[in-house]
Amino acid sequence: MPGAAPLNRPEAGALLAWYDRHRRRLPWRALPGEKADPYRVWLSEIMLQQTTTVAAAPYFLRFLTRFPDVAALAGAPVEEVLKLWAGLGYYARARNLHACAKAVMDRHHGIFPSSEAELLTLPGIGPYTAAAVAAIAFDLKATPMDGNWERVVARLFAVEEPLPGSKPRLRTLSGTLTPDERPGDFAQAVMDLGATICTPKRPACVLCPWATACEARAKGIQDSLPRKAAKPAKPERFGAAFWARRPDGAILLRRRPPKGLLGGMTELPTTPWGPRLDRDTVLTQAPFPADWRIRTGVVTHVFSHFALTLEVFAADLPQTAVAPEGAWWAAPASIDSEALPSVFRKAVELARR
Repeated sequence: MPGAAPLNRPEAGALLAWYDRHRRRLPWRALPGEKADPYRVWLSEIMLQQTTTVAAAPYFLRFLTRFPDVAALAGAPVEEVLKLWAGLGYYARARNLHACAKAVMDRHHGIFPSSEAELLTLPGIGPYTAAAVAAIAFDLKATPMDGNWERVVARLFAVEEPLPGSKPRLRTLSGTLTPDERPGDFAQAVMDLGATICTPKRPACVLCPWATACEARAKGIQDSLPRKAAKPAKPERFGAAFWARRPDGAILLRRRPPKGLLGGMTELPTTPWGPRLDRDTVLTQAPFPADWRIRTGVVTHVFSHFALTLEVFAADLPQTAVAPEGAWWAAPASIDSEALPSVFRKAVELARR
């Protein structure tokens, strides 16, 4: 606007002063004056990918109890890791978590490397996680640009180009903000600012330490940023799951192939998932010939690339029924502790009704 006063430059010191007063207490975050534990930082950052802080916290605490350090995690069977991860979603993260722990033990004698370049050589660590661990765990100058960073920077510089096309520009702008002093605290401060003040809806601009430097606020467009390109509708897939039960209450379960969607996780036997469910042939894909009865209702679940609808069929089998290859009979009390992903936990709930 002609004649308008120039905006102040966003100063790292102002944000750090705010952070020192308002920092969130998180189970993986070092307290003021404490040195960050690289294992905890890395574990939390893997869990927080595609997951909220509230959802990740109980998983983090359970993992830390069972695997207090990287050696304990690396030495555990991957099946146990998947069991503890069940319900958190995006299960390739759990397999990569285990592979990364083994790599840290094998290649780095159990000590996480500090540089982004070395961190990027480890399984499951991409540019964001490498920057986050380098900054938060080792206080190196790095810019871990997560969703909170993107939102804060898009508003701070009034970047109106929609995501994901604007990511390169946002990354460049983010790099201009990171200070030489306390880069780890600064990274967490930006995350906290986005989580508590510069929120997706109704940002609390009057409480923001960068309010006078925010171009979007000066233009009155902060609520509309960052803009996002419209996503195409997700394709739909359909399938059936089979709840086979013996007289002793045991339920037939099987393990999915180690690679691919939900790799290595436990499931109810299921048909392939496709564009339609052929009612005429569905029972030919059941694990046993039996009097299969369809449960009332369906299971719906949205994956990253498609939406799934599952019908659930149930049957009672004799005590002598032999589990097919790759499957086993699970005692009723053990079902809830199996590595069942969310979609199959929903199927279990429907079958139990």
